[in-house]
Amino acid sequence: MLQTIKYDGGKLYIIDQTKLPVVNETIEIKNAEECFDAIKRLKIRGAPAIGIAAAYGIFLGVKDVEEDDFDKFYKKFTKIKEYLSSSRPTAVNLFWALNRMDKKVLSLKDRPLHEIKEALEEEAVLIQKEDEDVCRKIGENGLKILKDNMSVLTHCNAGVLAASKYGTALAPIYMAKEKGLNIKVFADETRPLLQGARLTSFELSQAGIDVTLITDSMAAVVMKKGWVDMVITGCDRVAANGDAANKIGTYGVALLAKAHNIPFYIAAPFSTIDLNTSTGDDIVIEERDKEEIIRGFGVQTAPLNIKVFNPAFDVTPHELINGIITEKGIVRAPYDINLKKYFGL
Repeated sequence: MLQTIKYDGGKLYIIDQTKLPVVNETIEIKNAEECFDAIKRLKIRGAPAIGIAAAYGIFLGVKDVEEDDFDKFYKKFTKIKEYLSSSRPTAVNLFWALNRMDKKVLSLKDRPLHEIKEALEEEAVLIQKEDEDVCRKIGENGLKILKDNMSVLTHCNAGVLAASKYGTALAPIYMAKEKGLNIKVFADETRPLLQGARLTSFELSQAGIDVTLITDSMAAVVMKKGWVDMVITGCDRVAANGDAANKIGTYGVALLAKAHNIPFYIAAPFSTIDLNTSTGDDIVIEERDKEEIIRGFGVQTAPLNIKVFNPAFDVTPHELINGIITEKGIVRAPYDINLKKYFGL
């Protein structure tokens, strides 16, 4: 199985996903600036993976800081935290991981600075380990709604390449593979950056899973033909009412699934659920450079002076979601009530 993020001997390595599937290259991230660049330029992407990378990134940013008291150290820590936080605005795991590292620092403010740095490193490693465990549990819970010979459609990439292992939306598919079940996958190409084509089809085929790549505009046709039994996608943020932000085009897939009476599920760890965001209308949607559409992958496909609207995400209303597959179980409507129950509120 591919390993998206590897931390070994004090060094952080990631697969550069901008070069897949043509080149499978692992690069080293040496400092916070390189971590910021990797997140911003999508060398590392996927909500869980972004959070893990940010945790390591902030440690790399402060490990060589030499100060004589906590307040000076914490001031530099906060500056790096704010810097990394600005890399991408939508994925809540980024902020969740950085805030967790912040809490760790504050809990040790009376300790020597070398101990604080050691604790930060340990916390980043723990975040990655916990993500692996969480993704496996998401896979096990999602497996409960799958049956042998089912066909699942997915959008964007929420698999091994989006997390430490297994992924979220693809975790049930990997669990099914381990159990000997035959699950067929339709992968939307996912315009404009083609994460489904470049990443999902790549990792599933590498794992020996039956995957068929389709363009985004073909989803309706395969649904109408009766070739899709279920839709499972990942997401970057779930609001308190169950609205879910995911890669642009997910909302359209959910509408198509509703029209064809096909169950639509979101897969997400609890770290992606943001009870402080009331509804999907409150989620900040990242807008990316028009070059991604006008000259995607270096090939001009539109007039250079044309106006472009390029949001990276859209929000699927909770009414279209049959369930949210988490590490604690499958949360179902009413989400505003049941999400709080899972949090013990």
